[in-house]
Amino acid sequence: MYFPTSAARQLSTVPALPDITAEPVLRFEASPRKSLFCLLTRNSLTVWRVRPSVPLAHISRSETSLIEHGDNTAATWSPDGSRIVIQTTMSYLILVTVDYVPDASVYQPSHIGPSVQRNFLPGPGEGMPLQSLSLALEGVICAEGQVLSVSPRKNYIIFSTSSPPAVQRIPWPVYDESEVEEQTARRSLMSHDTWIVNDHELPWLLDPDVTVTKILHSISGAETWITSDGRAYFVRLQESRHSENVSELDEEETDKNSALNLANGTSRPSIDSSGSQPYYYWEGTCVHNFEVPRWVQKQRSTNDNSGRSSSNYIEPRRAVAIAVNTRFSFIAVGTESGSIEFTSFPTQDEPAPTPKLVEIPNPYNRSSGSVTAMEWSSDGYVLAVGWTHGWAIFSVGGRCLASGFGVEDHIDCDRFQDTFMHGVENLFWAPGNFELVVLTPSRIILPMIIEPDGQVFILPFAKSATTCQHSPDNTRYAFLQMDDRALVYRGAEQPDMSVINPESDVWQHIKIPQPYLATNWPIRYSTLSSDGRLIAIAGRRGLVHYSSTSGRWKIFSNIAQEQAFTVKGGLLWFHHVLIAAVEISKSYQIRLYSRDMELSNQNVLHREVLMSPVIILSLVDNSLLVYTADNMLSHYLIIPTADTIKLHLCGSITFDGIIALPSAVRALSWMIPNAQKQLGDPVDDLAVATVLMVVGGQLVLLRPRKSGTQEVNYDMQIFAERIEFCWIHLRGIGALENSLWGYDGQNMRVWLNALAIESVKESVSIPLDFYPLSVLMDKGIIIGAEHEAATRTNLPFVMFRHATSSHLFLHHVLRYYLESGQVKGAVTLAKHYQHLVFFAHALEILLHTVVESESTIDSEDPSTSASPESGTLVAVIEFLDHFDASLDVVVRCARKTEMTRWKRLFSIVGNPHALFETCLASRRLRTAGSYLLVLHNLEQLDENNKDAIRLLNCAVKAQDWQLCRELLRFLHSIDDTGKALRHALSETSLVAQKGVMVP
Repeated sequence: MYFPTSAARQLSTVPALPDITAEPVLRFEASPRKSLFCLLTRNSLTVWRVRPSVPLAHISRSETSLIEHGDNTAATWSPDGSRIVIQTTMSYLILVTVDYVPDASVYQPSHIGPSVQRNFLPGPGEGMPLQSLSLALEGVICAEGQVLSVSPRKNYIIFSTSSPPAVQRIPWPVYDESEVEEQTARRSLMSHDTWIVNDHELPWLLDPDVTVTKILHSISGAETWITSDGRAYFVRLQESRHSENVSELDEEETDKNSALNLANGTSRPSIDSSGSQPYYYWEGTCVHNFEVPRWVQKQRSTNDNSGRSSSNYIEPRRAVAIAVNTRFSFIAVGTESGSIEFTSFPTQDEPAPTPKLVEIPNPYNRSSGSVTAMEWSSDGYVLAVGWTHGWAIFSVGGRCLASGFGVEDHIDCDRFQDTFMHGVENLFWAPGNFELVVLTPSRIILPMIIEPDGQVFILPFAKSATTCQHSPDNTRYAFLQMDDRALVYRGAEQPDMSVINPESDVWQHIKIPQPYLATNWPIRYSTLSSDGRLIAIAGRRGLVHYSSTSGRWKIFSNIAQEQAFTVKGGLLWFHHVLIAAVEISKSYQIRLYSRDMELSNQNVLHREVLMSPVIILSLVDNSLLVYTADNMLSHYLIIPTADTIKLHLCGSITFDGIIALPSAVRALSWMIPNAQKQLGDPVDDLAVATVLMVVGGQLVLLRPRKSGTQEVNYDMQIFAERIEFCWIHLRGIGALENSLWGYDGQNMRVWLNALAIESVKESVSIPLDFYPLSVLMDKGIIIGAEHEAATRTNLPFVMFRHATSSHLFLHHVLRYYLESGQVKGAVTLAKHYQHLVFFAHALEILLHTVVESESTIDSEDPSTSASPESGTLVAVIEFLDHFDASLDVVVRCARKTEMTRWKRLFSIVGNPHALFETCLASRRLRTAGSYLLVLHNLEQLDENNKDAIRLLNCAVKAQDWQLCRELLRFLHSIDDTGKALRHALSETSLVAQKGVMVP
């Protein structure tokens, strides 16, 4: 889904200013919108722009300030990006204002001629003018106690301290009391509030004798604490005027925090209040807990009573980092030992969810160290993790997509630049999630000498287009999106062997037009047509589309029209017509554009005005499904007319009470019963369709049910959790019609005939050792990718690429039918694929898998006389008899399995000598040669090797000299004296004639 590509860029972080001493970077922090980030050194702060990656402003502290207030240790942005709070070693908070200067220019471009200007075109995101910034010292706050963590909010600053252990809140400085919109909020926030960390004010803490070491507040509204004992908590700050009247403190966080569903306990207010005076308290629940060993508890108790210090025991599951994924409703926790745990959101009145330990690949058995940083991408699909000695990218299902714990080959350490391969201190995803910005530890070049530059790297990524828009056409082809281009998998159009050959170059690189990308980066939506020939791209504003037939892009000639709207909700192709959900001037429309016409407002084929923004679009045949933010699903028929094409609204239905959070819907489709397809009116499809949705990570089917009043209600059926990739096959390959495919990070799970099944248990589970991108239904193959990292001794950096991988799924589905005794159904399905070059190989894998699984069951329980697989093996052999390749499949499987399995195999298939005779009779000489080896190993050949001589004579008549050579070698190998070989030559016509050599 996300794969590193190319090579990382290294930024020079030393300011190009006079009289500035170079200092190593201690921390960096991204702004709330991720368009800026700040670098913090011991005595300075620099604000950078992400794209282009250049510094915009710099501020240095004086020596007097450093002596009085201490060195810089951490920096945090305010939610609106107007302030930066710097934390110092002496527990001071330094406020720095970030002022945007619209009319000033940061850099003055050099004057060059027009002819030379053509050679200096802006890259992606570099076409917009650089916004000038001004950093100014606003003031210094002296905190009470040692500051541990700072978390700025809209109207106040929250920070935690030790000695005393407490959580404190102070308002921002107020300079203009006339601001009416802020007056009400500030009136109740002018005081300094303090909550002591103990069981009196925070009774929901599992261990009250702690401090709050980290306070984390995401842009989605989720707030988490990490305490000094290594536990993690979801928390909320509540406001109350009476004990019975509890409401949220911040009105902007009400809807966001409601999804967290926290109700495990409440704390007492920080101050005594009466009447209508509001007071505030913290409410929280533990989301990461562990049991401390009894010997540690006993030793601590003894030490507390005696006054001695406690032991130096370090809990391996101690939380040091946490990242909240609100799109998929679960949490990632990084621990002291370097492990990663995924935990679902806690729910009211239910036991705490069991955490899932993520497998971290470490092929060279190198120490990863403690987790240093974690962050989810803005789409919620991947987690970036930094360790003391490495980094990795994980999907929501726990699949490791890329990692680096050192380099494999021997390198020149003095010249090697990519220090992020050996450790990461901090990281964040850039806008669009096409780049990962990482901060590495400062490099020691000589004893007591630290290299002050080269700590910030930017890793480019290619990601699946389904992360932007999970439409059926985007899952039909492997379709990757990079920062400046689209990659389309063309292997489905190649010969069969090219599909399964990992060395085949089957990716088409399509560069996005530079003028569009320079001003509209990053790319937000990408879509393919059903035949894979048309591509549409939408960035920050406007859209463009491309045809691989003509090889040309079409863009808006009128820039004002392009910049007037934003694609919000997705793009789809209906033949040559592009369907786009757009937002323009705070109104919402669905627009239809023709590929054959120029892009302009005058050439819009149809406009459909909507009342709410579109969450997702989906196209099934000529039915357009539109799901909007008001929890409504609308069904439109696409109707071509004589001179244009229109949308006809057939009906709408609300999912209130079914879908709690409309923005969590990531995929949408439906399945129509066959009777409705053949006899019904398409206008009535919505009333009888089974709706498929991916809500967060849940794969959900909504089955219609009509009540007595003919009102349509839906029964929800949840098939799976944490589904990353989903695909539904609505037509085509026999029994796979209406099949449902979902990838959960480890296995591809398949539900056959999703319209009729009742159990949520999948029909087939296919384990994969790569990440799937597409299912080639007509080839019987799952296509995916995995990352590769290469180093060379003569290069100072690491090169990344993604390699194409494939996996046959046919034998998995066939085995399901055969295990359930449906031999006829398996034969019907297999006949759709028997023309493929690798069909016989798929049958061989099927037979081998069943033989090996039966042997495993027998070895585990020798007393079992008739194992369940016995019937499966009989069914497999019966199934193979329907195909000409059955004799080849059996003997190839036998030669690749242990001889101890042969007795069971041939007791069902038949006597191998009889199969040998069948091959001779049907002139399958090479297959007969393979059976000859089986007969020899089973000691069924006579002393005179008559069967070998008969086969040799047949090979001579057929002039198959290669087979003759192999048979002669076989005869020589079974008799070192050469007697068998001489006897065979005397019995055949292979006796060397004059001037003719024996093959």
